[in-house]
Amino acid sequence: MGNRKKVIEILTSIGIEFQLFEHPPLPTIEIASAHWKDIPARHCKNLFFRNHKGNRHYLVILDSLQALDIHDLEKRLRQGKISFASDQRLEKYLGLKAGSVSPFGLINDTDKSVHVFLDETLKTSDRISFHPNENTATLVISFRDFLRFLEWTGNGFEFIKLYD
Repeated sequence: MGNRKKVIEILTSIGIEFQLFEHPPLPTIEIASAHWKDIPARHCKNLFFRNHKGNRHYLVILDSLQALDIHDLEKRLRQGKISFASDQRLEKYLGLKAGSVSPFGLINDTDKSVHVFLDETLKTSDRISFHPNENTATLVISFRDFLRFLEWTGNGFEFIKLYD
C-alpha cells in the first residue's frame, strides 16, 4: 500500500477530516511556497534529527517560514548534541524518503522510537498542512484533529518554545 493511501485510510478510520491538494513533487519549502499560496492552512516544516549516539530520534515541527538554528535547538530540546538523521534512518524509522518528511510517517514507527517536538506557536493554528508521506500532495487538517492523530500514534510528543 502506498504511503499516501495508508495515511488517508488511517485518518478516515479514526474519523479525521482532511483536504488533499495535488501538485508536482515539492522537495523543499522554497519550491512548495508557490504551490501553497492558495491552500488555506498554516504550512509546516518537519525536521528529522538524531542524538549524537544515534539511539534517539526526534521530529521537530514548526512553521514553514521559521528559520532554525540547530545549536539553539539543542539547548531548547535538552537532549544533548543532535544532528540531522540520515536518509537511511528516515526510511528505517518513519518509512519516508528525503524530501517527504512528515509527521504522518509516525504510522510506520511501530516501535514508537521517534519523539515529536512541536513549536508552541502552532497552537494558534486553526488548520495546518503536511505532505501525506509523499511530496506530490499537501494534506490539510485541523490542528485539533492533528493532536488527535498524534495521540493515536502512541509516539511521545510535547510542545516547546522554539523562539523568544
